[in-house]
Amino acid sequence: MLGALSLQAPARADLQNPRQDFLRAATSGLFLHWGERTAPAHTSCSAWESDVTAGGWTPEYWVDEARKLHAQYLVLATFHSRLGYARPWPSKIPGSCSTGRDFLGELIAAAKAKGLKTILYMTDDPQWHADGGHEWLDSAGYSTYKKRTVDLTTREGFGEFSYDNFFEVMNRYPDLGGFWIDNDNDYWLSHHLYEQIYQQCPACTLSNNNEDTPIMDMISNEQKTGMTPSYDYPQAIYTAQPRLTESDFKLPATGAWWYDGSDPAVDKKLTLGRLITNAGSSVKALMAETAQVNGVFPANQAAFNDFANDYLAPVWVSLHGVEGGGYLYGGLKPGLWNDGAHGVTTVSKTDPGLHYIHVITPPRTSTLQVRDNGYQVTAVTNLRTGAAISYHQGGGTLTLTGLSGWDPYDTVFKVTTRGRAGIINPATYTMSASASTDGHGAAAAADGDHLTYWDNAKTLPVRLDFALGTTRAVRYLGVNQREDSVSYARSDTEQSARIKDYKVYVSGDGKHWGSAIESGTLPSARGVAFIDLPATSTSHVRLEVTSTYAASTDTTRYKRLRIDEAWLGSAYVTKGLTGVPASTTP
Repeated sequence: MLGALSLQAPARADLQNPRQDFLRAATSGLFLHWGERTAPAHTSCSAWESDVTAGGWTPEYWVDEARKLHAQYLVLATFHSRLGYARPWPSKIPGSCSTGRDFLGELIAAAKAKGLKTILYMTDDPQWHADGGHEWLDSAGYSTYKKRTVDLTTREGFGEFSYDNFFEVMNRYPDLGGFWIDNDNDYWLSHHLYEQIYQQCPACTLSNNNEDTPIMDMISNEQKTGMTPSYDYPQAIYTAQPRLTESDFKLPATGAWWYDGSDPAVDKKLTLGRLITNAGSSVKALMAETAQVNGVFPANQAAFNDFANDYLAPVWVSLHGVEGGGYLYGGLKPGLWNDGAHGVTTVSKTDPGLHYIHVITPPRTSTLQVRDNGYQVTAVTNLRTGAAISYHQGGGTLTLTGLSGWDPYDTVFKVTTRGRAGIINPATYTMSASASTDGHGAAAAADGDHLTYWDNAKTLPVRLDFALGTTRAVRYLGVNQREDSVSYARSDTEQSARIKDYKVYVSGDGKHWGSAIESGTLPSARGVAFIDLPATSTSHVRLEVTSTYAASTDTTRYKRLRIDEAWLGSAYVTKGLTGVPASTTP
């Protein structure tokens, strides 16, 4: 599992490091946009602080609301370019609003007392320095402090000012969880800020917004939309695991990222669906709520938190302490299932035989069919009710029958297995390909390591051959493609680099292949893909990919194909109906 995934790293940073442990163990966080421009907006820093305190702000409120959401960390976005660049701590560095009361320190301490971490948002951007007709930055004060002229409204000058603030915060708060950074500033890069943070604050993590900056621990993906179904946020994620990734989205269905005086509704289906699908892809969910000046959330958000507290508790074991199913951690196949059903699967970190099926959109029928990925199922129950579920296996599919009474947001089935069967050991394959890039040869597609991958060198058609060493029964081909592209076309330059059209051949000698025994089109979807084959015995199997999904407008991904792992199944798991009465189904 995770402890074995430290063999490679992105340039200039650690793919894994002990400082990341709390984020890797987390399911979600609470994003807090709050500052001088929180309605009713203030232009006086002291007046804002006075109203915050007079309104009854307490850090415990935010921590308790985060716990209702079952979040493990908080991100405080107050030093934000659109919120007045306020610093909610007593700073010795002039340049923007700084409070006398140590709101940040209080929050860090309150969060720590209840097992949560606090991360501080840091902006790189001075362009909003006069937003709303008020000058939020004090270049003269900072220049006096630095004993030379510094213009904070320039990127260079603001970069220096914010650089100083990073170090002040690290010195003041040894329990700080890290920094959530809104893009980059050249001053930071030229002064090696990130390397210094890792050295001075070994427990601090670095997250970057919308850029996969290699030195950062995590990339956050902000408010991605356009996918179908709309809640399946990971369709917009383009960074392959085990890279730490986060989705960042608003809980209020409309309105600003910060409190603007309104109280928009929270879409329960969309919000819970995003949380669940992220957990089903090992992506952290950073949920943004809009605190008022006194810290209290508007009524609709507070009501949702109360609802989430009760709703998530009975199924939390299926969302926390798990990894996404169908990816490098194994598990059942996620995504589109039968009769319009859609959802994700998760697998326990501590018990790889324990799986969960999250049905967010139920099927139109009383039957659910999920690809079993070779797992031998021994029991299925409804996690909320404990009711046993009738099931059978065959043809590579786990079929649950007699289902009714679907939960409106997430019906969760607990699936107990005793491991996988019918998989030909990939260590017995000899792999070859008609094209590969240097360092990413065909052998990487069946080496048991999801950190390595075969790359086709943008060559299509392309062949990937499996030499089995002896004649074996073959029934299906399983493929985990590299999850380094979105799974739908977000734009002309952001498209899916996944297999579209394919053919499969077999040969007794690896020289004479004859006609394809199977051909078709794979969906552009995240997670494991399967190609079922006519029952055959052979010593060589060839997968020929004739096209992928990315159009020529996406020059980065056009014709690109990367496969983390591929394997052959010699037989399907077969199990008859359990005989559980239909009356015990959900």
